[in-house]
Amino acid sequence: MAQNLEKTLIMTAADPDNEATFREFRIPSTLRCCKEPETAILEELRRHQFAEDAIFAIKLALEEAMTNAVKHGNSNDQSKNVTVRYGINAEKAVVVVRDEGCGFCPEEIPDPTAPDRLPLPNGRGIMLMRAYMDDVHYRAGGCEVYFMKRNTR
Repeated sequence: MAQNLEKTLIMTAADPDNEATFREFRIPSTLRCCKEPETAILEELRRHQFAEDAIFAIKLALEEAMTNAVKHGNSNDQSKNVTVRYGINAEKAVVVVRDEGCGFCPEEIPDPTAPDRLPLPNGRGIMLMRAYMDDVHYRAGGCEVYFMKRNTR
């Protein structure tokens, strides 16, 4: 019986190379609600024995992506949702965060390291995600961010 259960768990595992198998959270657009998917993803990373530096990087990118979705994408509108989907195995983690906003063009976001932008409090999230992740793509007209991190253990 345990062998059949193990096969079922393996067959139903989320595969980071197949978005159709991803686990999903659809949460109200509040920062408080972002904790549930974050906790689940961090637990999954630890279960797959991700290195601590990779866990830190993914947590940072996830917090930035969800904060951007709530504040900028959904304009703090609690009637809108944020969808977080993910697939993790021992080699890599893929996370997709989507808001219900009107999108944006990432290339039009000013460089937060430019001297005139340094004192401003926003604009660093995209830069941090790109610095810490192995791959970052904006999709669906900027309403969705896909990011991937390889395990460095």
